[in-house]
Amino acid sequence: MDKCSPGCGQKHCGACCGGSCSGCGGTLQLTQGEIDLLFCFAQIPFLPVALEEKSGQPVFLEEGEARAAQLSPIISALSQKGLIRLDYDLPLSNFDYGKYRAFPRCGSMALTAAGLQAVEQLEIQGIEEESNA
Repeated sequence: MDKCSPGCGQKHCGACCGGSCSGCGGTLQLTQGEIDLLFCFAQIPFLPVALEEKSGQPVFLEEGEARAAQLSPIISALSQKGLIRLDYDLPLSNFDYGKYRAFPRCGSMALTAAGLQAVEQLEIQGIEEESNA
């Protein structure tokens, strides 16, 4: 998947493309878990998130506690790639954070412009699997 924003017009230092641009023609490698979560964001643009203070990892409990441990590194990876934004100081309006009471910082996460572009490319172009030939 091409990481550059069309018409970006920048020097591809990473700042304009969510920190993940490596120049035009670069590719973005995503795991199946990352792709699945991106498609979830495409359907529900804002999701709750909490911060696990000891580990510094994001916590998403909406799919159950067992799944939360699997999702934490996926959320971190998408954030590091600049595809989602984690905002622990911006909670969702009218959302019951009852499940998240154990965490002192609760907020929201959402697609960035680069994340939206990635979802659109996945929907239009599909997924090109890397071969190990």
